[in-house]
Amino acid sequence: MEITKDIRYIGVNDHELDLFEGQYIVPNGMAYNSYVILDEKIAVMDTVEVKFRDQWLSNLEAALGGRKPDYLVVQHMEPDHSANIMEFLKVYPDTTVIGNGKTFTMMGQFFDLDPDMKKMVVKSGEKLSLGSHELTFVFAPMVHWPEVMVTYDSKDKVLFSADAFGKFGALDVEEDWACEARRYYFGIVGKYGLQAQKLLKSAAGLDIQTICPLHGPVLKENLGYYLDLYDKWSSYTPESKGVFIAYTSVYGHTKEAVESLAAMLEEKGCEKVSVADLARDDMAECVEDAFRYDRLILATTTYNNDIFPFMRTFIDHLTERGYQNRRIGLVENGTWAPVAAKTMKGMFEKSKNITFAETTVTIKSALKDDSRAALAQLAEEMAH
Repeated sequence: MEITKDIRYIGVNDHELDLFEGQYIVPNGMAYNSYVILDEKIAVMDTVEVKFRDQWLSNLEAALGGRKPDYLVVQHMEPDHSANIMEFLKVYPDTTVIGNGKTFTMMGQFFDLDPDMKKMVVKSGEKLSLGSHELTFVFAPMVHWPEVMVTYDSKDKVLFSADAFGKFGALDVEEDWACEARRYYFGIVGKYGLQAQKLLKSAAGLDIQTICPLHGPVLKENLGYYLDLYDKWSSYTPESKGVFIAYTSVYGHTKEAVESLAAMLEEKGCEKVSVADLARDDMAECVEDAFRYDRLILATTTYNNDIFPFMRTFIDHLTERGYQNRRIGLVENGTWAPVAAKTMKGMFEKSKNITFAETTVTIKSALKDDSRAALAQLAEEMAH
């Protein structure tokens, strides 16, 4: 696939994968992206997942048209992008491998390196001329590994963005970018918002016309849309107005309360109400929605003098990723000693800019007039 006159896409699609990084459901597969820049000298940008060695090397050979690469740029050492470095060097042993100091430290941990391997250790801001194309290497540590760097080609105004601007899904499947990019961002990169903001500030000083990520489609048109979303996500700014209700329910009483609450919110004109059962719905999508909307309601049972396990896992996912700048409402259920609300609130004690609704709904076993009235009061507080 031609990206520009001199840049070719040589990546692969993976429809065999069931769980990305061992935890994220990918019903539409994954793309492992790799690129080659053809100039007086030739640079290959990253490799692909180990299972796709032959397909990737075949794509590369076709793009090279009989020439040999001069450089292999390693932007990220995670195995879905670096696994074929040694296989590449078996075919093209005279290639110089480019990375930073941490890149080569990790490379030595993954592989038995040939001491005669040609390598170039670069610093952030360092440039490399391929002829008419000049590459600038910009370090992006912890987006989302410490060795990550991105590469800017000043001739074609292309940013090779490593895992930034990535998404779930293979490239031969049509789907909305934002949904799976949002789930990818908050699942994979979400903890590192500050570092992603630093990368965006670095990118703001570049004239970028194309973004080439390591996952997901090449972005060419309406780049402001993608940059704006990335800025919101990485600054923990709510993307949309609305309420996300996340709940667990054992015998159905908490579920009934949540359904009543969702109806009340809609009746009061709430912009958007989204509801998820944490025991049954995809946890990564639940995390995505919690970050998407500006309000969150958590409803769960007291369980073993704690909270239901799926709720604890969900809140851990949020706080681990720096959940902040949101308003939260709490609904608890318990037959003899309800402590869920206190426990949930305590889990956010280190979170920034979290405001809790004044009304906490306590259900003792099943909904009664008093708990229904409390639900109505909570709906009043959280509707707008």
